[in-house]
Amino acid sequence: MKLSVPLVNGMLADRYGKYATGADVKNGYPITSFPFTIEDAPEGTVSFALWLLDYDAVPVGGLPWIHWNAANIPANVTSIPVGASHSDQIPMVEGKNASAGHLVGNTDPFTQQGYVGPQPPDKNHDYTLMIFALDTKLPLQPGFWLNEARHAMKGHVLAKAEIDLPSRV
Repeated sequence: MKLSVPLVNGMLADRYGKYATGADVKNGYPITSFPFTIEDAPEGTVSFALWLLDYDAVPVGGLPWIHWNAANIPANVTSIPVGASHSDQIPMVEGKNASAGHLVGNTDPFTQQGYVGPQPPDKNHDYTLMIFALDTKLPLQPGFWLNEARHAMKGHVLAKAEIDLPSRV
């Protein structure tokens, strides 16, 4: 399985992260998700799940930061458009991101769930997009946590692909 994400000069476009402006930002969070394509999913794929994690956040905050957590993207949806998160462009169930944790203090349900873009605080970070091809649809409700997805996916992952997406400080 292969992932493709358009980059600008080797970086995630500003619109999807820290330098987003206008309608691409809500309450200080970049909210417009980037487009990507999935190729060569294995036969038997019923749905896709995705995670966007910032492992470079570990030295800053002590843990990987969850930027996007979604599941039940139908197997025939292999081109994810700009702004798919926070919209009804494609069917999916979106889980909570790291801003929903009680330590952050974010009380806005809109930005606690779905995509919130990169905002590297200390240096350029690599954001790891992981796509899982699954042999089932997961029994998850909107607002699920990443660990719930992880447990529900056990025994159902047919393939996994990942790509690092650099974003500038």
